[in-house]
Amino acid sequence: MAAGTEPAGTAAAVAFARFLRAEGLDVPIGATLTFVQALDLVGLGDRDAVYWAGRATLVTRPEAIEVYDAVFRAFWLRYGFEGRDDTPVDHITLALDDGTDDSGDLPPDDGDQGDVLTVRYSAAELLKRKDFSLYTTAELAQARRLMAALRLTGSPRRSRRRVPSKRSHGRPDLRRTVRAALRSGGEPARRVFTDVGERPRRLVLLLDVSGSMEPYARALIRFVHAAVAGRTKVEAFALGTRLTRITRELSTHDADAAIARASTAVADWSGGTRLGDGLRQFNDEWGQRGMARGAIVVVLSDGWDRGEPAVMAEQMARLSRVAFRVVWVNPLKASPGYAPLAQGMAAALPYVDEFVEGHSLESLETLAKVVAA
Repeated sequence: MAAGTEPAGTAAAVAFARFLRAEGLDVPIGATLTFVQALDLVGLGDRDAVYWAGRATLVTRPEAIEVYDAVFRAFWLRYGFEGRDDTPVDHITLALDDGTDDSGDLPPDDGDQGDVLTVRYSAAELLKRKDFSLYTTAELAQARRLMAALRLTGSPRRSRRRVPSKRSHGRPDLRRTVRAALRSGGEPARRVFTDVGERPRRLVLLLDVSGSMEPYARALIRFVHAAVAGRTKVEAFALGTRLTRITRELSTHDADAAIARASTAVADWSGGTRLGDGLRQFNDEWGQRGMARGAIVVVLSDGWDRGEPAVMAEQMARLSRVAFRVVWVNPLKASPGYAPLAQGMAAALPYVDEFVEGHSLESLETLAKVVAA
């Protein structure tokens, strides 16, 4: 089978990961996606290449290797690898170097280990690719520091305020021209011009805090806080069974205190979902009165809605007419085989300008680039 063949490679990778989970191994969605990308490169025709692609991306603990080998032999041989099932696998010793200077942890060289590869890895890089739903409390704290470095700088918009021009054409600036002439004895030796100024667009973040978003909301609320505390002209709202404005609660630089105040202000955290009604409240009270006009509106939600799809479609249409751009961030989009079949997501999608993932730090970095485009 040729490298990168679809959909057989993706279907096989997803099924193999499901078998590993059935045997008790922890295989997150992010690792499965990396395995799919690895199979795109090596193909399914080389048994050893597939073995090491899966072992490098799906196995995180040495004690899981035995289970992985057993599942590999039982599952992957049905795809017609060349060679016998009992072909020995070359053993390679991996000496992981995390950047510290502790050389005493390297394995002794007893001559029977085969090739020794020294691999340098970055904990931050691993964390960027990890699914938010699998984060520990310590990883959330580390992710908060990485989120603070993200800058959501939206595309600028024209301002009524004019600024000095560096070019020799434009609208004449009579005041500055006269002042310059007074310094040269009344002779207008140099004419000064002005250009149209620019100012950043308002950014509006609507975070779904319903029960279906709970695995991701605890990380995404930190991202929303970093955006509010890191720049001006950012508004934040929580969407559940109702709409709650949380800009003031998140405006302080103390992340823990800000998130605690926001969770107190949101009465329906981890409750039901009525996205269409929440968007209608936003449009009526805030959006069409000016907050969303010409702004970049980012909706962070999995699209599950208990309301009527017609309400969602109507309110998204209203929002798209006044906003400069509507970006929808869905953490489930990264799941293999995902399709926007939820009734709320399907109703909203025709009015969305950008539909992006939101399950990891890496996907939020992509979001920052989309907002800045």
